[in-house]
Amino acid sequence: MNELFSNFERIQKNDPEFHEIFKNFAYDEVFKYSNLSEKESILVTLASLIACQSPKAFKKILLASLDMDITPEEVKELLYQSVPYVGFGRAHNFFGVVIKVFEKNGIEMPMEKRANADSEDRYTKGREIQDEYFGADMIQAMNDNAPDGQKHFNRFLEGFCFGDFYTRDGLNDQQRELITFVFIATLGGCENQLRGHTQGNLAVGNDKEKLISAITVILPYIGFPRTINALDIVNEICE
Repeated sequence: MNELFSNFERIQKNDPEFHEIFKNFAYDEVFKYSNLSEKESILVTLASLIACQSPKAFKKILLASLDMDITPEEVKELLYQSVPYVGFGRAHNFFGVVIKVFEKNGIEMPMEKRANADSEDRYTKGREIQDEYFGADMIQAMNDNAPDGQKHFNRFLEGFCFGDFYTRDGLNDQQRELITFVFIATLGGCENQLRGHTQGNLAVGNDKEKLISAITVILPYIGFPRTINALDIVNEICE
């Protein structure tokens, strides 16, 4: 992680005092309290930077991480997974960043398709994943209780969010739910959704300790208020 931060040459040169403080905290101290693998740490950091709208920092870490444990396919899926949570308006710039980084590193594009759902089965497959992660009774109740004129939002969740994205190859269930948790925690103000995806993480095998580790790693980027809100929700749901 020290190697990653060494890419921020301008800060290092012009404000070495801040560089030293932040480097020691973000790339040393926080990792003493995290059980994430190197790959998981990079994925959650990149996910948080997308939701933070920090394309320059994202680019620097992406450039370094491609020489380490992250594959281009995983980066592509991270970017795809961000869209239903941060919105394409926020994700748009990062598509451009990834394309430039891939071109610079000689990564051929377009890449192999990873979709496993089509127009015929995207709703069915999306609903299956929703039921698996959150419980069929809860999803059915959510659909049944949607007010008239608003049921299409649940349909969008089935087909677009879960059918089009969660069914894709490139990331496993644990990785997708972990970065989704990070997107939502970083955005802030989405406490009910964070509760749901805390439960979703538990359902796919990401335990409380892993969620707390993810919050620990992204703390330097999201600040203490959003960190404490996320911790409160994890403690609430896990109890």
